[in-house]
Amino acid sequence: MKLTKHLFFLLLIFISFAGFSQDRTADSLKMVLLAAKNDTIRVKALLELSSFYLDSSPEDAKSYGVQALNLAQKINYHPGRALALKFIGSAYYFLGNTPATLEYYGQALQIFDSLGDLINKCIILNNFGTVYYMNGTDDKALDSYFKSLDIAEKIGDKAGIATAYSNIANVYHNKRATTGKALDFFLKALHISEDIGDKNIIGAVSVNLGEIYSGLNKEDSALLYYYKSVVAYSNTINLPVPLRGIGLVYAKKGDFKNAIQYNEQSYQMARKLDSKLAMTQSLVALGNVYIKTGDFESALSSYQEADSIASIIPAYKELDSAYAGLAATYSKMGDFGNAYKYQKLFSSISDTLNNQTLADKLTSLQRNFEIQTRQNEINLLTKDKKLQELELRSQKTQKYFITAALVLIFIIAFGIYRNYRSKVKTNIILDRQKAEIEGLLLNILPSEVAAELQQNGQATPRYFEKVSVLFTDFKGFTLIADSLSPQQVVSELNACFKAFDDIIEKYNLEKIKTIGDSYMCAGGIPTEDDGHPLKIIKAGLEIRDWMNEMNQKREEMGQAIWELRIGIHVGPVVAGVVGKKKYAYDIWGSTVNIASRMESNGHPGLVNISAATYDLVKDHYLCIYRGKVMAKNIGEIDMYFVDKQIV
Repeated sequence: MKLTKHLFFLLLIFISFAGFSQDRTADSLKMVLLAAKNDTIRVKALLELSSFYLDSSPEDAKSYGVQALNLAQKINYHPGRALALKFIGSAYYFLGNTPATLEYYGQALQIFDSLGDLINKCIILNNFGTVYYMNGTDDKALDSYFKSLDIAEKIGDKAGIATAYSNIANVYHNKRATTGKALDFFLKALHISEDIGDKNIIGAVSVNLGEIYSGLNKEDSALLYYYKSVVAYSNTINLPVPLRGIGLVYAKKGDFKNAIQYNEQSYQMARKLDSKLAMTQSLVALGNVYIKTGDFESALSSYQEADSIASIIPAYKELDSAYAGLAATYSKMGDFGNAYKYQKLFSSISDTLNNQTLADKLTSLQRNFEIQTRQNEINLLTKDKKLQELELRSQKTQKYFITAALVLIFIIAFGIYRNYRSKVKTNIILDRQKAEIEGLLLNILPSEVAAELQQNGQATPRYFEKVSVLFTDFKGFTLIADSLSPQQVVSELNACFKAFDDIIEKYNLEKIKTIGDSYMCAGGIPTEDDGHPLKIIKAGLEIRDWMNEMNQKREEMGQAIWELRIGIHVGPVVAGVVGKKKYAYDIWGSTVNIASRMESNGHPGLVNISAATYDLVKDHYLCIYRGKVMAKNIGEIDMYFVDKQIV
């Protein structure tokens, strides 16, 4: 079942007036209206009342808008007149009267244009686009959205830019052929909305990205964006939407336990917020999962409740889905009488819905830009060695008066000197070799352990009370390796691991080892460091970001991406060197096993951490609670995805 697209219909932005609090109630606004002696203030109060009732009572919103319009015309208050026309148009939109909406919006646009009010002109053009979009006129919708985008860019309105990007993406999302464009614009919108911290836009755009990636069968990416939307929509009326999206992805993956859990959460949240449409959608999704598991009684219960609520709203699309589910469930139960009944109801609703028409063409009004930067630095270190050559010049010996004693002394002295030079050269070579050996030893062992090993011939393992352990692993590495030559596989792994080495070195973390395509490092050893949990989270996020950049380049070159899982746990370990050959610094304990399970139970592109880790970093990082996840040979563990640093 497709999620409802989240358009940003900017009706209520920039409508607060000086002296008016944004959290006023209707009663307080009416008091202001009654007490106002100035007609301009009365217009503003009427406009505030009109905007207040838009969502809950469009008729009241229209009534107050008409009163504001009449009074604004009487006193020649043109800004108030334009806003009144906009709110009356918006009220007609919610009442389903499209011609009236377009008429009033058109009048408002003319006044905003004459006043040079670019902010409200940007908003009204966006609203035009949404009206056209909802009526299936995609080409006019795009034209209005791009005009709104132009103005938002001129006045530097980042929220307006993000909104336009998202709405343009929604239009492109209508057709499979333009899914790539939709994805591009949604990602642009997300980048800007995260930059300005607009949770409403972040939540809606993330939902749409989750839907796109799910449609592209990239379930892990879909889950990433749905979880991001859950964080943005926390404690809002929109929260049921991403929860249901997560449930749909898990159902698609065949993980029906999690599918039921998240759809049930979506339903309960919608019920708490009294959002009947969201309740119906969650119930239909639950019924779809139950019928797949063979729990026909639960499926019937969900569909019947959805039927009951959708009939009251009314919500014909959801009613259509409920009838289809009831017909399929009764058929599987062998109750063909009821199956036929609901099949007829389903066909009737479907015929009504299918009579709606959509435009077939999209205009190419897109302005794309690409920024591609590549920088490679290679430092070549060379050492030149020069050896001095000693030339011995012998003097001519006197032909006469050379005694045998002088000749003997010369021969002995020359032999001693030659031995001395040979020893000097040998010592230089030995010193150089010793330095190289120490360098190699420090490359595989921490300096403290290497010093102890050199001094005592062994290094005693130590117990550490609190150590951070990070594991990474590539999803589907066997399939990747099978598609490449051994040389290509090693080259790709080497590039990744070298980048990981640079990142963990920056945070004074200790690389433990690599096992095949798995990478392991730790913080807080061999030198204790109270800040290691935060450092290892930073390292994990930087590793994730590096992989995202690498995969983006691979996609641009048409190459398969490498999806990386990252897991982190903090706990006690024993660390040191054991054995007497091929020294390797390693760590042992249940902490290592749990960290490994954090990785294997994570999702590509996400940093998965344990509850013990979350307790140490929760004041510094925003995390998404995943619930209790079953870990092999360990049991259920509370797990969290790290989203971003709290500023």
